[in-house]
Amino acid sequence: PDNHYPFLWTDLVGTVVWFLTAGIAVSCGVGGGGIYMPLGMILLRFAPKPSSGLSQACIFGAGLGGLIINSRKRHPDRHIRDTKGVPKGDGSGKILPYELDKAPAEIEEDRQLYLEGGDGKRQFYTRPIIDYDLALFQAPMELAGAVVGVTVQRLLPDWLFLSIAVVILGLTCFKTFQKFFESHKKDKMQKKHLAFLAQRHLDEQEAQKIPGCPSPGYNSDESEHTTVELCAESVPKDVVCEEKKESEDDPEMSVEAVPQDIQDITSSLDINDDPMELELRRQFLAKDADQFPWVKIASLFVLWAGLTVIVFLVGGKGVGSIIGITCEDSGFYILVACQFIWTLGFAFVFGRRAIKGAKARLAVNYPYHEHDILWDFKQVRDFSLVSFGAGMIGGLVGISAGYFTGPFMIQRGLHPRVSTATTATTMLLTSSSVAVMFVLSGLLPWEYALYFFLVCATGAFVGTTRIDAYVKKTGMASVLIGALATIIGCSTLGCLAILLTNLAGSDWCLSGFHDFCPEVIDLESECTTRFLEAKEMMFPY
Repeated sequence: PDNHYPFLWTDLVGTVVWFLTAGIAVSCGVGGGGIYMPLGMILLRFAPKPSSGLSQACIFGAGLGGLIINSRKRHPDRHIRDTKGVPKGDGSGKILPYELDKAPAEIEEDRQLYLEGGDGKRQFYTRPIIDYDLALFQAPMELAGAVVGVTVQRLLPDWLFLSIAVVILGLTCFKTFQKFFESHKKDKMQKKHLAFLAQRHLDEQEAQKIPGCPSPGYNSDESEHTTVELCAESVPKDVVCEEKKESEDDPEMSVEAVPQDIQDITSSLDINDDPMELELRRQFLAKDADQFPWVKIASLFVLWAGLTVIVFLVGGKGVGSIIGITCEDSGFYILVACQFIWTLGFAFVFGRRAIKGAKARLAVNYPYHEHDILWDFKQVRDFSLVSFGAGMIGGLVGISAGYFTGPFMIQRGLHPRVSTATTATTMLLTSSSVAVMFVLSGLLPWEYALYFFLVCATGAFVGTTRIDAYVKKTGMASVLIGALATIIGCSTLGCLAILLTNLAGSDWCLSGFHDFCPEVIDLESECTTRFLEAKEMMFPY
């Protein structure tokens, strides 16, 4: 490590870059390993293995900083009611938002009426921003997939799995940017819609002050025409047109899809609400509102502890086993099997619990909102398969599974803030054990590991706080999707840079597949084809 100290200016530049990257990456629910890894080689002059270890230490620090912030945050839906609500009518089991087509002032009035009604025990509920139920079966599936990915990686030459990484990350970046533009358009339309409703509410109040203007319950063609004119004069035509077009494009915003008087329907449902069912519903809401569900947190810790022990015994990521076993020993394969049993067992138990919990809640008309996931066999299966595949790709190319699970969770309707907080929590499980293993093996200078660990933890803490405050202030949650797409794009370029650098360093050698238990590899003897020679054979003229 001594030969790094003359390059102090690169360390200072790296500090700034790592700080900013950690803040943005964790806010998007990814670790940033696709950026740390190439910059560690290019900027800090580390070899590939120490750079990989430094990347894991940075992800560990960033994940810890994000967890400290996210563990205290509440869910974006802070006004969850204990009433049944109006079903959406699409068979999803979710309810229509109480705020639908209401101006901010009307929303506040409606919330006050809710608190004053009922049996006097009403209150608003919310939840932690981290979806612990999702994390408890998603994290072990990612880890099981990572075991497969790392195993396959042993067989593939570097140039091949880096090429796979560039292709997969590039496609993911493209799809995520598509989702960003779609969500950004909806966010802008929502802001215009809220402005329109607020102005309409003010116009109605002003109309009541005009002599001869009817009360809200009075119906006359002339008065309605006057009120409409007042509203039309105060709202730009392009807003009204865009609102109309958006409602035509999106069935959920269509007028035909919304009951004529949600308040009357809700009141009718409240009157007919079964007291026993209401009490059970409140118990579920209070349980879900627990900011620190210690049983679930302890379960995640047990998963992490068991995984860490097995990782240290098996070795990996270029680090040997602490008990000295290799892939030539039968104990190696027993421990790999234990990794699968441990992770898949966890996923099965908590996936089953999530399904049972959702069934119990639906039985008492639990108010599932637009961004909630109703866990059934299909949802658990889809999330498990995607998490396993994301872990496998992540283990294969050496990046966080959050690059793939994050976009999928957003596609399935999970709120972007919940998605990023949950994925940031799960990535902490793997990076911590691997980072410690690198330091203890001596492959990574502990001074660098500790320094950049603290830099990234601080960057994540500051960045997550600032970005989350911006999202809450503007309501533009799509900015998280855009930042995620940008991080994925930068990681794609980083992997491409490593690929080209490695090929240039090996005189453009395209080596073949490796043995599962290789001895010392002679690069020259392994090189079956060189890129420039292959190019001349394919294009001789």
